[in-house]
Amino acid sequence: MKYSRLGSSNLRVSRVCLGTMTWGTRNSQQDANAQIEYALSQGINFIDTAEMYAIPPTAKTYGTTETLIGNWIAANSTRRGEFVLASKIAGNGLEYIRKGGDITGEAVIASVDASLRRLQTDYIDLYQLHWPNRTSPHFAKHHPGMLRFTEVEATVHSRQMLEILQALDACVKAGKIRHFGLSDDTPWGINEYIRLSEQHDLVRVTSIQNEFNLLHTKDWPYLIENCVHANVAYLPWSPLAGGALTGKYIDGARPPGTRWSKMQRNGLFRDTGVSNSAIKAYAEVATRHGLVPAQMALAWCNQVDGVTSTIIGATSMDQLREDIAAFELCLSEAVLNDIASVHRQYPVPF
Repeated sequence: MKYSRLGSSNLRVSRVCLGTMTWGTRNSQQDANAQIEYALSQGINFIDTAEMYAIPPTAKTYGTTETLIGNWIAANSTRRGEFVLASKIAGNGLEYIRKGGDITGEAVIASVDASLRRLQTDYIDLYQLHWPNRTSPHFAKHHPGMLRFTEVEATVHSRQMLEILQALDACVKAGKIRHFGLSDDTPWGINEYIRLSEQHDLVRVTSIQNEFNLLHTKDWPYLIENCVHANVAYLPWSPLAGGALTGKYIDGARPPGTRWSKMQRNGLFRDTGVSNSAIKAYAEVATRHGLVPAQMALAWCNQVDGVTSTIIGATSMDQLREDIAAFELCLSEAVLNDIASVHRQYPVPF
């Protein structure tokens, strides 16, 4: 297993981060325990969760994933130091979480405390804002004209961000969290938090996790360049595009029990005709070079300059083994050239 420094922190994290969002819906406590044990045995020292999980999010499953992780920690308390634990505070829009309200300083304090209780730990290594209070160009809202940035009151959001930052800083000083990160945010979000932290001598942003995969590369090059030069770790989530890049949903297939066979909070926004064509083309590249499509997609993500650690998720041990093994692959120039040719043909498939 290879490791990278997590942004400006002193933490070194594995190039693979174990995602956990299905724990509590499609995965049981026994499954969670097995995945943690296997990941640790393979050198993975980075686990990501969120208060909102399990997915798909509901009032009934809220906090379930953290609880399952907490149960493992409680049963293995001497091993807490073996991994970097990341969690997230949910943003606005979910009525059963703080009545759907914005992230505030008060919400940060309360949510950190609640996550610590569920996780049964004294500290969270990386605490992230799941999405910003303002609408950001994520979840298929990245096409021109879908958002009007000129109608956003930047000063209002900046004041909110300062309040959030002050609360995060208080949590760091209290030893409840060690670092903070962003998720589903933009270069402006990164840079405004950096500006505020420098101006007010507050905790500095360490990382950002955004969707990044062969079907969704909008962060390259501008946001990733920003991360590299601002020393902010870049953590791709959904490197398989919600499972689409495995090829299992080609031509409308919906295998029973899979994610796309169930209702999704943001809908199946990746399911377009162009996406289907792109996935077929990537699958053909993998077959031509004797590769598994999912492993090719993960290995591609891992080799992108500026990527710190890629967040994977699996619902079975077979999937987990296959996904982790992908990070041992070194894609040849021929494979990368074929992938690039497909990407040029389908640059924005959803």
